[in-house]
Amino acid sequence: MTIRLGVLLGDPRLPYDYAPGGVFGTEELEAVENLKRALSTLDAYDVTYFDDHEVLIDALREQRPDLVLNLCDVGFRNQWERELDLPALLHLLGIPYTGADPTAIVLSNDKSLMSAAAKMRGVRVPLERLLDPRGEELPDIFPALIKPNVSAGSAGITEKSVVHDRAEAAAYVRDNGGDTELLMQEFLPGTEYTVGVIGNPGADFLVLPPLAIDYGALDDGLPPILTHGSKADPDSTYWDKLVFVQAELDDAKHDGLARDCRVMFERLGLRDYARFDFREGVDDEPRLIDANVNPTWYEGGKMCLMAGWAGHDYAAMLRLILEAAATRVGLS
Repeated sequence: MTIRLGVLLGDPRLPYDYAPGGVFGTEELEAVENLKRALSTLDAYDVTYFDDHEVLIDALREQRPDLVLNLCDVGFRNQWERELDLPALLHLLGIPYTGADPTAIVLSNDKSLMSAAAKMRGVRVPLERLLDPRGEELPDIFPALIKPNVSAGSAGITEKSVVHDRAEAAAYVRDNGGDTELLMQEFLPGTEYTVGVIGNPGADFLVLPPLAIDYGALDDGLPPILTHGSKADPDSTYWDKLVFVQAELDDAKHDGLARDCRVMFERLGLRDYARFDFREGVDDEPRLIDANVNPTWYEGGKMCLMAGWAGHDYAAMLRLILEAAATRVGLS
């Protein structure tokens, strides 16, 4: 059986505010070419690409794939806040798709809701407070990390996000608040991990070898955090300074991370694949800090690195995601 596969991508014709230049750059365009090469090696799929958002609805209606690989993590018309519009559209059209549905996207992207869900299931999270925009007194949890409560790609996180006293916290809130809801968390000084998963509960569910972030090359005085600049701005002092390595974990810590990933995957209603971020406190115990419903799919990205450590190259990783979705919707 050959599956007519639609691949949904961002629109390179439209502005893209996440990138410093405001448009898709070399990295984004090369990622798409690498994706096309990898998918061309999968014999079970007849692939069509959808990246023109001006005609997207009509194109999907007319060509109607059996399954859509939803890789448009930049949102409809490259507007991240409209990320959930695309799975909602596919749902309305009755076209099965990979990845999270709109409800799961909302629950996962709201960091305070995600943390509340984690605590109810016994998953450890940092001490935190959702800041009142009317200016309530700041909680006494210094040092702290302040960041937007709803965001992706570390948007809004800079070296000034780590604050050590009320004066620094007030300055960050003053400069970054406004209409943006902010979350204040205890700053966790230990190792940061990310764990990718592929599959679905009740079927094959693969927990990939965890990744650790090495901040050792950062300039002195910079807090060891994943900033927006580390991911998107070549002029940032964080750019090219972070190293991703396979985490060295004892069995107990590895099994604990794997358990937390399974619990949160089910609790948030995720599907097919996801990535979870953890960071250790002063007690060396990991706490969940983020759930990524549409983790970066680029060749060489974190998911790809972790899949490689498990023995799956880029094309094989994509195949695993597609097979998970096809099994879930009854196509395989």
